[in-house]
Amino acid sequence: MVRHRSEQDPGGSDDTAEQAEFRARVQDWHDRHATVRSYDDLWRVPLYVDEARAEESFRNGRTWQRTLFEHGWAGLTWPRAYGGGGGEPWQARIFSEVAAGYEEWPGFIGATIAMLGPTLLRHGTEQQKLRFVPGLLSGELAFCQLFSEPGAGSDLAGLAMRAERDGDEFVVNGQKVWNSQAQFCDWGFLLVRTDPDAPKHRGITFLLVEMESSGIEARPLVQMNGSAHFNEVFFEDVRVPAANVVGEVDGGWAPARTVLLNESAFIGDRRGTSVVAPLSELARRHGHRHDPLVRQRLVDAWAREQMQRWMGETIQNAVRRGEPPPIDPGIMKLFAAESKRRSGDLAAALGGLAVVADTGEQARWVRHELMGRYAVSIGGGTNEVMRNNVAERALGLPREPGFDRDVPWRDIPRASASG
Repeated sequence: MVRHRSEQDPGGSDDTAEQAEFRARVQDWHDRHATVRSYDDLWRVPLYVDEARAEESFRNGRTWQRTLFEHGWAGLTWPRAYGGGGGEPWQARIFSEVAAGYEEWPGFIGATIAMLGPTLLRHGTEQQKLRFVPGLLSGELAFCQLFSEPGAGSDLAGLAMRAERDGDEFVVNGQKVWNSQAQFCDWGFLLVRTDPDAPKHRGITFLLVEMESSGIEARPLVQMNGSAHFNEVFFEDVRVPAANVVGEVDGGWAPARTVLLNESAFIGDRRGTSVVAPLSELARRHGHRHDPLVRQRLVDAWAREQMQRWMGETIQNAVRRGEPPPIDPGIMKLFAAESKRRSGDLAAALGGLAVVADTGEQARWVRHELMGRYAVSIGGGTNEVMRNNVAERALGLPREPGFDRDVPWRDIPRASASG
């Protein structure tokens, strides 16, 4: 069964005449260039154990982004001077609503556009915007995030990767980890330690680096689900032009915060990835469809998805208008983590022991959903750190006590390399 478009697209009923005309144009373009999403396959999992298939998926997303760019649909609200459409926030919202009903999507490329694009527009020089933003929007430049380190995950500002100035270049040495798709990307956005004598937040610099630079090695990390989405990336005497500094030297925490805020909002946005249909089908197949407690949990899953979509739209509209988000993105990320915990637990409860022994697609989906509840509580900032951030930023509560806020980074005790 293929759903009617009225079912695919939750918007449209409140459109103005101008918005309705725009929605029709977006719909018509997708009908001619994309594949209507089939809802027959409830158990599709965006997981590729085979490296060739993983790379193919990456390239397909990049190709679709290029198609969007060539037809004027990429960066609808971004400035025209940098390859965007210069449009209104409602245009991006409508486009997203329509696009959710089709198979093609930018995938990983879309995630990095959401994180890095606003950062460059806010903190980049005019030359950097002209050089990088059009390539980012077109998919010509694929970026990976190079932030976390073995000793700097939850406490990102404690990072140790060193970058020493040598004329018009920085020489970078160290290691990053948990870097999504780094093995496929041709650029990275990188945090380095440029002043070890400054407090940890004030000695960091944000760099853009070509992944084919001499001295960079990306090593995929095989996870327990068999995929190698993440990497550890090693830098040995890598030379990066000083012109690639985003923001100020030693002032990289500001652009890093912009990336992290947009990452939280992106992770929390569940648009187009509903779990309600497969959970309902699990309840039917395993005889729980009329269980009042199960029905209550299904309704809870549906309601939480609607709230996540509303929060995501609210945050993104504010970002597109150049305004501060009215909802702290950390709240959305925490809400998404809790929602994933609930849906993962419900999937496992409905599937029962069958999902442990079975190798079918239903069992595979349940296991993926269950494991996802742990991933989303860590990626983009652990729940514990995110709660502290929300308490301080959104609620105005006192900062968590800490001895190292104003201590030079080099004087902060750290674990040895051997652990």
